[in-house]
Amino acid sequence: MTRFVPARHYISFGAAAFVLAGFSTWLGLTLTRGLLFPAVLFLLTSALLLALAFRPAIRVYDAHIEIGKRVVPWQDIQRVDRTGWISPLVVKLTLFDDETVTIIYPGEVDCCKHVLRTIRQMATAAMIDGIPYRQYWGEMLGMTDARQLTQARPRVLRPEDEEEVERLYFLLKTVGHIDPRNSGEER
Repeated sequence: MTRFVPARHYISFGAAAFVLAGFSTWLGLTLTRGLLFPAVLFLLTSALLLALAFRPAIRVYDAHIEIGKRVVPWQDIQRVDRTGWISPLVVKLTLFDDETVTIIYPGEVDCCKHVLRTIRQMATAAMIDGIPYRQYWGEMLGMTDARQLTQARPRVLRPEDEEEVERLYFLLKTVGHIDPRNSGEER
Protein backbone atom coordinates (compact mmCIF):
# COMPACT_ATOMS: atom_id res chain seq x y z
CA MET A 1 0.00 0.00 0.00
CA THR A 2 1.24 3.47 -0.88
CA ARG A 3 -0.29 6.50 0.79
CA PHE A 4 -0.22 10.00 -0.69
CA VAL A 5 -1.18 12.90 1.59
CA PRO A 6 -1.58 16.58 0.65
CA ALA A 7 1.45 18.82 0.92
CA ARG A 8 1.81 20.78 4.16
CA HIS A 9 2.50 24.11 2.49
CA TYR A 10 -1.20 24.43 1.55
CA ILE A 11 -2.03 24.90 5.25
CA SER A 12 0.55 27.63 5.76
CA PHE A 13 -0.41 29.42 2.53
CA GLY A 14 -4.09 29.20 3.45
CA ALA A 15 -3.40 30.60 6.90
CA ALA A 16 -1.30 33.42 5.41
CA ALA A 17 -4.11 34.28 2.99
CA PHE A 18 -6.58 34.29 5.89
CA VAL A 19 -4.37 36.69 7.88
CA LEU A 20 -4.06 38.94 4.82
CA ALA A 21 -7.86 38.85 4.45
CA GLY A 22 -8.22 40.01 8.06
CA PHE A 23 -5.62 42.75 7.60
CA SER A 24 -7.28 43.95 4.37
CA THR A 25 -10.66 43.97 6.11
CA TRP A 26 -9.25 46.04 8.98
CA LEU A 27 -7.66 48.49 6.52
CA GLY A 28 -10.88 48.64 4.52
CA LEU A 29 -12.97 49.43 7.57
CA THR A 30 -10.58 52.04 8.98
CA LEU A 31 -9.17 53.76 5.90
CA THR A 32 -11.16 53.25 2.72
CA ARG A 33 -13.86 50.88 1.55
CA GLY A 34 -11.85 50.09 -1.63
CA LEU A 35 -9.68 47.67 0.32
CA LEU A 36 -12.59 45.36 1.06
CA PHE A 37 -12.41 43.82 -2.43
CA PRO A 38 -8.86 42.44 -1.83
CA ALA A 39 -10.09 41.15 1.53
CA VAL A 40 -12.78 39.11 -0.22
CA LEU A 41 -10.23 37.77 -2.70
CA PHE A 42 -7.84 36.82 0.11
CA LEU A 43 -10.70 35.12 1.95
CA LEU A 44 -11.68 33.08 -1.14
CA THR A 45 -8.04 32.15 -1.74
CA SER A 46 -7.69 31.10 1.88
CA ALA A 47 -10.81 28.94 1.69
CA LEU A 48 -9.58 27.26 -1.50
CA LEU A 49 -6.09 26.57 -0.13
CA LEU A 50 -7.43 25.20 3.15
CA ALA A 51 -9.93 23.01 1.28
CA LEU A 52 -7.04 21.58 -0.74
CA ALA A 53 -4.95 21.11 2.41
CA PHE A 54 -7.62 18.97 4.04
CA ARG A 55 -8.35 16.73 1.05
CA PRO A 56 -8.40 13.03 1.93
CA ALA A 57 -5.31 10.91 1.41
CA ILE A 58 -4.99 8.71 -1.66
CA ARG A 59 -4.11 5.07 -0.96
CA VAL A 60 -2.91 2.84 -3.77
CA TYR A 61 -3.25 -0.93 -3.36
CA ASP A 62 -2.55 -3.75 -5.79
CA ALA A 63 -6.27 -4.33 -6.41
CA HIS A 64 -7.76 -0.85 -6.03
CA ILE A 65 -7.28 2.83 -5.28
CA GLU A 66 -8.88 4.60 -2.33
CA ILE A 67 -9.69 8.29 -2.51
CA GLY A 68 -10.95 9.06 0.97
CA LYS A 69 -13.74 6.52 1.52
CA ARG A 70 -14.25 5.88 -2.20
CA VAL A 71 -12.78 2.57 -3.42
CA VAL A 72 -12.22 2.11 -7.17
CA PRO A 73 -10.95 -1.28 -8.45
CA TRP A 74 -8.30 -1.02 -11.15
CA GLN A 75 -10.31 -3.26 -13.49
CA ASP A 76 -13.24 -0.82 -13.41
CA ILE A 77 -11.21 2.06 -14.85
CA GLN A 78 -11.66 2.43 -18.61
CA ARG A 79 -9.99 5.82 -19.16
CA VAL A 80 -7.35 7.88 -17.36
CA ASP A 81 -7.36 11.46 -18.62
CA ARG A 82 -4.98 14.06 -17.25
CA THR A 83 -5.82 17.72 -17.32
CA GLY A 84 -3.21 20.44 -17.68
CA TRP A 85 -2.81 20.73 -13.91
CA ILE A 86 0.34 19.23 -12.45
CA SER A 87 0.25 20.66 -8.91
CA PRO A 88 -2.39 20.23 -7.70
CA LEU A 89 -2.83 17.16 -9.83
CA VAL A 90 -6.25 16.76 -11.43
CA VAL A 91 -6.97 13.40 -13.09
CA LYS A 92 -10.30 12.26 -14.50
CA LEU A 93 -11.05 8.53 -14.29
CA THR A 94 -13.88 7.11 -16.39
CA LEU A 95 -15.29 3.87 -14.99
CA PHE A 96 -16.93 0.96 -16.83
CA ASP A 97 -20.44 2.35 -16.26
CA ASP A 98 -19.44 5.77 -17.72
CA GLU A 99 -19.25 7.26 -14.24
CA THR A 100 -16.42 9.74 -13.81
CA VAL A 101 -14.25 10.15 -10.74
CA THR A 102 -12.10 13.25 -10.52
CA ILE A 103 -8.97 12.89 -8.43
CA ILE A 104 -7.57 16.11 -7.01
CA TYR A 105 -4.24 15.60 -5.29
CA PRO A 106 -2.61 18.73 -3.82
CA GLY A 107 0.97 17.56 -3.38
CA GLU A 108 4.50 18.46 -4.26
CA VAL A 109 5.28 18.36 -7.99
CA ASP A 110 7.38 15.18 -7.70
CA CYS A 111 4.69 13.44 -5.65
CA CYS A 112 2.02 14.48 -8.17
CA LYS A 113 4.07 12.99 -11.00
CA HIS A 114 4.53 9.80 -8.97
CA VAL A 115 0.77 9.54 -8.29
CA LEU A 116 -0.02 10.06 -11.98
CA ARG A 117 2.54 7.47 -13.08
CA THR A 118 1.25 4.97 -10.51
CA ILE A 119 -2.35 5.42 -11.64
CA ARG A 120 -1.33 4.99 -15.27
CA GLN A 121 0.66 1.84 -14.50
CA MET A 122 -1.96 0.17 -12.33
CA ALA A 123 -4.97 0.81 -14.60
CA THR A 124 -4.04 -1.95 -17.04
CA ALA A 125 -7.47 -2.11 -18.71
CA ALA A 126 -7.67 1.63 -19.33
CA MET A 127 -6.96 3.97 -22.18
CA ILE A 128 -4.42 6.56 -21.05
CA ASP A 129 -5.10 9.99 -22.53
CA GLY A 130 -6.85 8.26 -25.45
CA ILE A 131 -4.04 5.75 -26.09
CA PRO A 132 -4.43 2.02 -25.27
CA TYR A 133 -2.44 0.84 -22.24
CA ARG A 134 -0.09 -1.48 -24.12
CA GLN A 135 0.66 1.09 -26.80
CA TYR A 136 1.20 3.82 -24.20
CA TRP A 137 3.80 1.77 -22.33
CA GLY A 138 5.48 0.53 -25.54
CA GLU A 139 4.40 -3.11 -25.38
CA MET A 140 3.36 -3.31 -29.03
CA LEU A 141 6.14 -5.66 -30.09
CA GLY A 142 5.68 -9.33 -29.33
CA MET A 143 8.55 -11.56 -28.33
CA THR A 144 9.01 -12.98 -31.83
CA ASP A 145 9.15 -9.50 -33.35
CA ALA A 146 11.72 -8.40 -30.80
CA ARG A 147 13.93 -11.43 -31.52
CA GLN A 148 13.75 -10.78 -35.24
CA LEU A 149 14.77 -7.16 -34.73
CA THR A 150 17.82 -8.13 -32.66
CA GLN A 151 18.95 -10.77 -35.19
CA ALA A 152 18.87 -8.42 -38.15
CA ARG A 153 21.94 -6.28 -37.53
CA PRO A 154 23.05 -3.53 -39.87
CA ARG A 155 26.13 -3.97 -42.02
CA VAL A 156 29.02 -1.86 -40.84
CA LEU A 157 31.79 -3.25 -43.03
CA ARG A 158 31.93 -4.30 -46.63
CA PRO A 159 32.11 -8.08 -47.22
CA GLU A 160 35.83 -7.86 -48.16
CA ASP A 161 36.61 -5.97 -44.97
CA GLU A 162 34.65 -8.48 -42.88
CA GLU A 163 36.73 -11.32 -44.37
CA GLU A 164 39.95 -9.43 -43.52
CA VAL A 165 38.77 -8.82 -39.93
CA GLU A 166 37.86 -12.49 -39.51
CA ARG A 167 41.27 -13.56 -40.89
CA LEU A 168 43.09 -11.22 -38.51
CA TYR A 169 40.95 -12.39 -35.59
CA PHE A 170 41.74 -16.03 -36.36
CA LEU A 171 45.45 -15.20 -36.62
CA LEU A 172 45.35 -13.35 -33.30
CA LYS A 173 43.53 -16.25 -31.68
CA THR A 174 46.14 -18.77 -32.82
CA VAL A 175 49.12 -16.62 -31.81
CA GLY A 176 47.62 -15.48 -28.51
CA HIS A 177 48.90 -11.89 -28.53
CA ILE A 178 49.25 -8.85 -30.75
CA ASP A 179 52.39 -7.12 -29.53
CA PRO A 180 55.64 -9.11 -29.70
CA ARG A 181 57.04 -7.14 -26.71
CA ASN A 182 54.38 -8.67 -24.42
CA SER A 183 55.26 -12.24 -25.24
CA GLY A 184 55.80 -14.90 -22.58
CA GLU A 185 59.59 -15.08 -23.25
CA GLU A 186 60.30 -11.67 -21.68
CA ARG A 187 58.81 -12.54 -18.28
